[in-house]
Amino acid sequence: MPDLDPVVEGAVTRMKKLSVHLRRVREQSLVDFDLERHEFDTLHKIAGRGGSAAPSELAQDLDLAPASVSGRLDALEKRGFVRRTQSTTDRRRVVVELTDAGHETWLGAMDVLGHEEYRLLGVLSPEERALLNGMLRRVMVEAESTEPTRHW
Repeated sequence: MPDLDPVVEGAVTRMKKLSVHLRRVREQSLVDFDLERHEFDTLHKIAGRGGSAAPSELAQDLDLAPASVSGRLDALEKRGFVRRTQSTTDRRRVVVELTDAGHETWLGAMDVLGHEEYRLLGVLSPEERALLNGMLRRVMVEAESTEPTRHW
């Protein structure tokens, strides 16, 4: 077994615990707002596009087959969270829009998580948050650029 660096092990352990903590907060928020994870993800992608999107854009954003997106949209429409309308520029196109209820539900769930993120990072100064963000970005770039090295 290699020599373990307590600083590296401590940082990795803290990142894992922080990730678990934020996941729990997010999952509780979804329960509180009566949302399934896939419903929240779909509302989030629509909101991220300014409150409306074409189903094909959502399929791409969510990395799903168009038929899967249609099923999600059917369920969200039934719950009153989205509405489908014809495009004003091309009658063959459909546009999916967040309803007021969909926007409020998405925003409420996001607000809970956002408050917790700000609470946690609020112990850092703005400069420390910027530094942490930059360091984590570098770690993520490395993680995403290569396959893990096997030592067995």
